[in-house]
Amino acid sequence: MNNRIKRLFEQKQKGLLSVYFTAGYPNLNDTETIILELEKNGVDLIEVGMPFSDPLADGPTIQQSSTVALQNGMTIAKLFEQLQHIRQKTQIPLVLMGYLNPVMQYGVERFCQKAAEVGIDGIILPDLPLREYVEEYKPLFEKYNLSKVFLITPQTPEARIREIDSHTNGFIYMVSSASTTGKTLGLEEQSQAYFQRVASMKLQNPGVIGFGIHDKETFASACNHASGAIIGSAFVKAIGQEGSLEQNIKTFIQSIKN
Repeated sequence: MNNRIKRLFEQKQKGLLSVYFTAGYPNLNDTETIILELEKNGVDLIEVGMPFSDPLADGPTIQQSSTVALQNGMTIAKLFEQLQHIRQKTQIPLVLMGYLNPVMQYGVERFCQKAAEVGIDGIILPDLPLREYVEEYKPLFEKYNLSKVFLITPQTPEARIREIDSHTNGFIYMVSSASTTGKTLGLEEQSQAYFQRVASMKLQNPGVIGFGIHDKETFASACNHASGAIIGSAFVKAIGQEGSLEQNIKTFIQSIKN
């Protein structure tokens, strides 16, 4: 398991706050500022989104931020450039999240190598099938010490969850419901049953819940069922507002944590 992610989950088994933002949004060169501000305000883990023109799992807020980021000129190469010196400034665990197509265009090995070079800890590619990962890419991820994070949903059968658990070495991203990101539903009863089912499986990897977590209440509720929760759309919305980026980040994170 990757050391920073491993250390984080060893030090903090509960109440872990992970935040997602789209690289290149609101402005092209905000990446480092956002990472450092999130850390300063007590976030535990950061998911840096690599914008893509056709983000299947993402709701309108993140799609819109992707569109803006691409218009701003964000690319994978640009993102690696921006992250070049990030490890001189912070040791917070960083995970890249995106889609397979741009990564394949960049070159999978080159991508893994570059990610390792700038100090990335894990990768989330929702559209990379488990079978394909195991057969083609797992040795590369292991060579460059990158955790591969998989998503599971309420529909994922137990056998598959166990298989994912055996090929993962970071955490498991538990999608709270079968919708896209940014749906602000409460974590309703069927989600609760799913969380309990996963908890009772006693997996080797910790679980972090995402999709629909948008305020203090939904964050606390998710944390009752997993090691922590991921906030994406609500944060992206917050940093797209008028006013100073730093202040918007601080206000939003404090509204979740306090």
